[in-house]
Amino acid sequence: MLNNKNVSRLLGVAAVSALLGLPVAHAQSGSKDMNAGSSSSASTAQTSVSKNDREFMEDIAHANLAEIAGGKMALEKTQNAEVKQFAQKMVDDHSKAEDELKQLADSKGVKLPTETDMMHKSKAMTMKALTGETFDKQYIKHAGVGDHESAHKLLAKVQSKAKDADLKAYAEKTIKAVDEHLNMAKSMEQNMKK
Repeated sequence: MLNNKNVSRLLGVAAVSALLGLPVAHAQSGSKDMNAGSSSSASTAQTSVSKNDREFMEDIAHANLAEIAGGKMALEKTQNAEVKQFAQKMVDDHSKAEDELKQLADSKGVKLPTETDMMHKSKAMTMKALTGETFDKQYIKHAGVGDHESAHKLLAKVQSKAKDADLKAYAEKTIKAVDEHLNMAKSMEQNMKK
């Protein structure tokens, strides 16, 4: 059975991997071009989006998918009404953000991942083993605070480094919701320490 110290250590390693940008998020990129749209307009559109912008879209998709999956897990596991409300907001807001990203990617001929990357899958497996208040605290600490801090950094990077104007606009719009989520999670984390 995992104790809080081991859970924190495991989740910390995953968080550091995410912050360092280890090549986990792009594990599927090798088969992407073979699966790209078969129409010439889709492949023309895909070539008009830079490799970095495609990777930005993939990274944002992984973050959205992880928040949706984490929120659904929290809805099933938590008995805490505040955590349940936060989790539902994560599912709703990140589903909307992912739908908007899909529309943007489709218009550019970019194929997005349909499931989370290995780093987020590893975090999810760790979280599944937790119950009760331990689960609630770890969910808020990692999915609420940690993942939203990482998402903020990613979206800020997209705003400054992306070449595609539509992707920059998406990042500018989405970072506001991410910051709202982050502030909510920080407040909840403080309340849980009392």
